Amino acid sequence: MLQDIATLTAGTVISEEIGLELEKATLEDLGQAKRVVINKDTTIIIDGVGDEATIQGRVAQIRQQIEEATSDYDREKLQERVAKLAGGVAVIKVGAATEVEMKEKKARVEDALHATRAAVEEGVVAGGGVALIRVAGKIAALKGDNEDQNVGIKVALRAMEAPLRQIVVNAGEEASVIANQVKAGEGSYGYNAYSEEYGDMIAMGILDPTKVTRSALQYAASVAGLMITTECMVTDLPKADAPDLGAAAAWVAWVAYAQYSDL
Repeated sequence: MLQDIATLTAGTVISEEIGLELEKATLEDLGQAKRVVINKDTTIIIDGVGDEATIQGRVAQIRQQIEEATSDYDREKLQERVAKLAGGVAVIKVGAATEVEMKEKKARVEDALHATRAAVEEGVVAGGGVALIRVAGKIAALKGDNEDQNVGIKVALRAMEAPLRQIVVNAGEEASVIANQVKAGEGSYGYNAYSEEYGDMIAMGILDPTKVTRSALQYAASVAGLMITTECMVTDLPKADAPDLGAAAAWVAWVAYAQYSDL
């Protein structure tokens, strides 16, 4: 981290490990920046005077460490360092009238941030379930080596239609009609459930990160395969609804009242 700051400001890291002592530091060892904002929690360096080629070299070095990292935590921290050196740092402030609303907004911002990171890694595809519909169209004519594989292919084809159908159902429309219309189209042609119109999903800004769509399909296949090979699954037993004692007591009281009122 200290070396990152030194690279950004054209300074020198003073450390006994490299044979430098603070008592012997000179003005030439100091870094420079247009502005530095420091508080008890953060330090923000703006427009450091570091050489661009040196900064890019440092970025390349950290990216190499990212490829070699085995921990998700280490990888995320290294990515943050790359973003800071490359000038890609932003602070998003979320506010609301109530704590519940603030937490909901914060969750949405975090979801958007994760989706953006995934999109940067592997790009984007048409959203709204269209990408899976196009994938299904490519394997519709696929034949397995045996009947079990053919059944598996049919199950996969139906599963790939499920996201689009669920979106349409949530919008209060007929899933089969819209699914057939989308399947008849090509490329990023799909259905915008918000505006209730067909069109180019990418042009309408309806996108899904490729990594998210790919991972969802792979994980679904993995779970299905696990269930098939184990031939069992763990679940909760359905519980019988407990009798409504309050309603029963009210009924008894009403009957008693009716009987006594007749007297």
